[in-house]
Amino acid sequence: MTSSAQRFSVGLTGGIGSGKTTVANLLGELGAALVDTDAIAHQLTAPGGLAIADIAAQFGADFIDAHGAMNRSRMRTHVFGNPSARYRLEAILHPLIRSETLHAAERAEGDYLVFVVPLLVESGTWVGRTSRILVVDCEEEIQVARVMARNGLQRHEVEAIMAAQASRTARLAVADDVVENNGGAAQLTPQVQALHASYLALARQAAIHL
Repeated sequence: MTSSAQRFSVGLTGGIGSGKTTVANLLGELGAALVDTDAIAHQLTAPGGLAIADIAAQFGADFIDAHGAMNRSRMRTHVFGNPSARYRLEAILHPLIRSETLHAAERAEGDYLVFVVPLLVESGTWVGRTSRILVVDCEEEIQVARVMARNGLQRHEVEAIMAAQASRTARLAVADDVVENNGGAAQLTPQVQALHASYLALARQAAIHL
């Protein structure tokens, strides 16, 4: 099997409500192998997850729920606006996420790899680790409306989440490719299909030079 470090790969990101999961799923349906770092983080903090023991030791049993998973709402409240607590949590999670992501990539089968990384810009470690960076972009007002409708949050809650994420400008600054998702599927699907065709050609070219 070809090492994931040698395969053509895409780092896919976007702000909350941008539609990055939709784009990732479309690429997956076309033949890309998806590695979702957010899903990996959820597995690490689920009952029996590799991060649970360290989280309990660092933060206390109150941060583990009755099922043995990290109490996400309590932890979110605790680390929001508390850099020290956030850094302690990241020190536990980030090395585990990175190692589990590499393991998942080695096992993944598809035309090329797509790493779905919500905090790609914020982590500061992904640029340069993939062949291309793909940003799913939309107007901020559309982000707010989508998240309010999807999650039942108030405007100020959505705006607080967006303020804690990298800015739209910062995401676009690292992008090799951009999918605009201000509309619906009729606008989105042709863009993704064109990108897939481009990525497929690049992946085949990269494979020739291995």
